[in-house]
Amino acid sequence: MPGPRGPVWWHGRFRGCGYRITLGREAILHVLTRAEAHLSAEDIYLKVHPSCPSVGLTTIYRTLELLVDMGLVHKFDFGDGRARYELAEGPKKEGHHHHLVCTSCKRVINYTDFIDEELEFLKRAEEGLAKKYQFDITNHMIQFYGMCDNCRKKKA
Repeated sequence: MPGPRGPVWWHGRFRGCGYRITLGREAILHVLTRAEAHLSAEDIYLKVHPSCPSVGLTTIYRTLELLVDMGLVHKFDFGDGRARYELAEGPKKEGHHHHLVCTSCKRVINYTDFIDEELEFLKRAEEGLAKKYQFDITNHMIQFYGMCDNCRKKKA
């Protein structure tokens, strides 16, 4: 499914990794591109199946693992027993965020409005860890666990 001005941004990533762009892979990536929440494999299947009935749940799981391995998709465990997925980045590498996870209601909040002090702290932490362990850090994922305002109010 090409975009309005030709192939979508992930086409080059597939070719660069030596993989074909199948209908199922493209359908999954389109669902994740439009997603406004972290989706499980089952959620993705329910969105893909109407337009691609030949793509089964097993294909969804296999494709998601491939997309994670390729770095196109992030896989998360928010403590509810179901893996969730989201696109790692958009066509312009936008979208980096962290997560606030409520341990009571399991709500996940995308946290994107970083302040300068947070960005500086993360930069120093990455540099320190890279130096300490001789490790080339290319990305990070941070999840904070606690209770959201609604659950705190209910508990009080």
